[in-house]
Amino acid sequence: MVSLGASRYPSRFDPARLDEVDPAIRGNIERRLDVLGPGYLLIYNDPVAFVRGERAHLYDADGADYLDAYNNVPSVGHCHPHVVEAVNRQVATLNTNTRYAQEGLVDYAERLVSYFPDELRRVTFACSGSEANDLALRVAAHHTGNEGIIVNRWAYHGITRAVAAISPALGEGSPLGPHVREIDPPDVKLVPEGMTLAEHMRAEVRRAIDDLARHGFGISALVLDLSFMSDGIFPERGDYLQGMVDEVHADGGLFLADEVQAGFGRLGTCMWGFAMQDVVPDIVTMGKPMGNGIPLSAVVFRPEVASDFGDKVRYFNTFGGSSVPIAAGAAVLDVFEQEGVPARVERIGELLRTGIRDLLADSPHVAEVRGAGLVVGVEIVQDRETRTPDRARTTRIIDGMRERRILISGAGRDVNVLKIRPPLAFDEADVARFLEGLAEVAELHL
Repeated sequence: MVSLGASRYPSRFDPARLDEVDPAIRGNIERRLDVLGPGYLLIYNDPVAFVRGERAHLYDADGADYLDAYNNVPSVGHCHPHVVEAVNRQVATLNTNTRYAQEGLVDYAERLVSYFPDELRRVTFACSGSEANDLALRVAAHHTGNEGIIVNRWAYHGITRAVAAISPALGEGSPLGPHVREIDPPDVKLVPEGMTLAEHMRAEVRRAIDDLARHGFGISALVLDLSFMSDGIFPERGDYLQGMVDEVHADGGLFLADEVQAGFGRLGTCMWGFAMQDVVPDIVTMGKPMGNGIPLSAVVFRPEVASDFGDKVRYFNTFGGSSVPIAAGAAVLDVFEQEGVPARVERIGELLRTGIRDLLADSPHVAEVRGAGLVVGVEIVQDRETRTPDRARTTRIIDGMRERRILISGAGRDVNVLKIRPPLAFDEADVARFLEGLAEVAELHL
């Protein structure tokens, strides 16, 4: 089993190879290594520097066009003109915080919660998904009186101290809290013989709740990223979530849907990952895609969950909900509505997955192509019979795509799943270019 943490990046630049780097960016990397704090890394064995972006494309200083099939932050596309114009107009007019009666803040809050089931009607804004999840954990503990948290075995939920403690993907150097229990992701390979996926997932939650109780912790929340991005990408699995939530509710806990990765139409016509299974969470957190690159995140609650916390605990975020991020968030929703983004994601995502499946159908090293909307996971193995993970081959494929100026990454416990997660501006021409590059790489490595 591979170590986790930074080593989870399958194509990570090794500073010992600095002499092999293009001289045009070598000086920047040397300065970076000299001044930036610990923990920073560069992805790809052959690093790349960008000076401009548009839709699903990034450009280097020489004007070379890279197809971005990795970045989910610019959800409606790099430098979308409508978002750029809204941010420029607002920053030139006013940028202040939530302590003043700002029409834009309330307008956006009302508009955002209208995308949720009626039960979810209160929203608090922050700057990052980590902040949103940190606040959500505080509210859950306050409401339930308990601290116990259940997460997937290789999940990632953020980088504050409280949230890092529930993020196994950060690795052994970032230990989990004693109040945290891990369960399997919805991977059918992990289901014991004679059980359905739904039965297994419910049993996993029951086991975790019982173990928390045995160690003196009541259940506060089940926290799930419903794209299961770090676990290996399993968004299309269905009909198991309600049973998990029922177990948690039976013991007084809450269901927290972390929609930082799955939300905002990433999975297709359903705006949120939880909607794919017709389950209503108690708390929902959002981040990255909300502002298309402008820091903005949010927590949406059932009113009864957050009311006592709001009455007794002061919460203020200097920049969360300030005028400029809110303008960016409103502009993103404009684009979703005007361009029909979720329907486009459904159509382009199906085209992409079908193309990948057809292309790799005969490869003995591809165990499965899975996904929904515009997130696709391609599981790379040594052979289909044993399904032994093949991280080395995965890294060669990622590097091979980068050589063809197509950007992807890796996911999963053994980092043997190709993570294909482009901006939602991906179109038919981008799919064709992606498949052409993948065909060339597959000829060499698959």
